[in-house]
Amino acid sequence: MLRQETVRAWQAVHTWTSLVCTVFLLMLCLTGLPLIFHHEIDDALGHDRWRPANPGGPLMTYDQVLATALKARPGEAPIFMSFDDDRPVVNVTTGPRPDAAGSEMHFASFDLTSGQEAPPIPGGGVMDFILQLHTDLFLGLPGMLFLGAMGLAFAGAIVSGVVLYAPFMQKLPFGAVRASRSPRAKWLDLHNLMGVVTVAWALTVGLTGVVNTLATPIVDHWKNTELAALTAAYAGQRPVAPSASLDAAVTTARKALPGMQLQFVAFPGGSYSTAHHYAVFFHGDRPLTKHLITPALIDAETGALTAVRPMPWYANALSISQPLHFGDYGGLPLKLVWAGLDVVTIIVTGSGLYLWIARRKVRARRAAPVAA
Repeated sequence: MLRQETVRAWQAVHTWTSLVCTVFLLMLCLTGLPLIFHHEIDDALGHDRWRPANPGGPLMTYDQVLATALKARPGEAPIFMSFDDDRPVVNVTTGPRPDAAGSEMHFASFDLTSGQEAPPIPGGGVMDFILQLHTDLFLGLPGMLFLGAMGLAFAGAIVSGVVLYAPFMQKLPFGAVRASRSPRAKWLDLHNLMGVVTVAWALTVGLTGVVNTLATPIVDHWKNTELAALTAAYAGQRPVAPSASLDAAVTTARKALPGMQLQFVAFPGGSYSTAHHYAVFFHGDRPLTKHLITPALIDAETGALTAVRPMPWYANALSISQPLHFGDYGGLPLKLVWAGLDVVTIIVTGSGLYLWIARRKVRARRAAPVAA
């Protein structure tokens, strides 16, 4: 049994960690609710009305698509080639140099059935506004790190709440709600009950959210360590002009990573490759492993396989946390469960704020001098 001093200490931790993150937690829960159904909302709004020019017809090779893209952007170098999952479209990113900054890059999508430019998947609008608000408060990396700190405060509020629930349950049976008592007592019981029921989910979503806010540092660390070690022999060398067939390089990489799905190709000289290689990235073929990527390095002059190295644990943790955070790996039924738990968390957060205000009012009345 916890001593009274220990209970008070945990109460202080629970109160202040909750208050610190309450406003931002409510914002994250409210914006996270529509983001759970991001794909369904986009489909309902008919964002992707594009259809291939020759459905069912032969598809262009990747070499043909690359030649088409470079013909439209003479003098530029290829940087990335990515592949849409739900339509026969290849996206090619070019720039004045292989290591061009993002602002200098040009992105174009091509219909694999015709070689014509295809419209990119529509962006912008209210859903992208909500996503950026949820992700970084429109502040970039500082905003992401700030929200990560709020996520840690939320985790502290959850853990301290669980610790405090044990002595509380010695007074009442589990799940009891004193509906006949004052509104404050009733909401205290509801707050505790809903909080303990959703504790595992809330802790999971909170901690995966913290991991997601570290995406930029995690990727940068991988590039500066794992990728740098893998490509150390080519450090400082000028990028080569790719002469090996891109299709042959992808085929070679597929043989090295059977059962995985092609995600994107980074060309020589870019930040995700070396001066001498195609970096061919694959992901898993199941809902959860779809976000786990593995790169294969293919010599851009000979087409030979140089190396395959799985991503390190911290990069995999980031990849798994992203779908887990939004329940985006179990179809619509799981998304509905995520949405229901999100609504309960909103109620728990709001009721906690109400209880804190009500407790302060009670203390103020007790401290007020009695009129003569």
